[in-house]
Amino acid sequence: MMNIVIIDGQGGQLGAQLVKEITAQFPNEKITAIGTNAVATASMLKAGAKQAATGENPVIVACRKADVIIGPIGIVIADALLGEVTPKMAIAVGQAEAVRILLPMNKCENLVAGVASLNTASLIADAIAKLKDVITSQV
Repeated sequence: MMNIVIIDGQGGQLGAQLVKEITAQFPNEKITAIGTNAVATASMLKAGAKQAATGENPVIVACRKADVIIGPIGIVIADALLGEVTPKMAIAVGQAEAVRILLPMNKCENLVAGVASLNTASLIADAIAKLKDVITSQV
């Protein structure tokens, strides 16, 4: 069983969609949802996350134990998501001994060159495909 950590902020809608898709397609994997704020955490819990927490320290602790970390690209950029990602959070994600699947959300003044502007559904589908590759390579 892999420990999959989903990190999201602001309204948590991206994280909620990831929780739904991952729990539907990989029901035996452990999912930990971490919100950078209480609203994001609540959204991921409502979407079906079994365990969740909020804030800087939960991000740091979860990243130490993660096999895979999934979230918007801003989770590796200090002060991203309108300042919700602290420098310690970004360092924890960046230094984690986990596979990172980062969704290139061109928002919050962070634009990713060379990446097509896909809708959220397409980004999530691609993230799920990458997660499937990681899970099947570990079996």
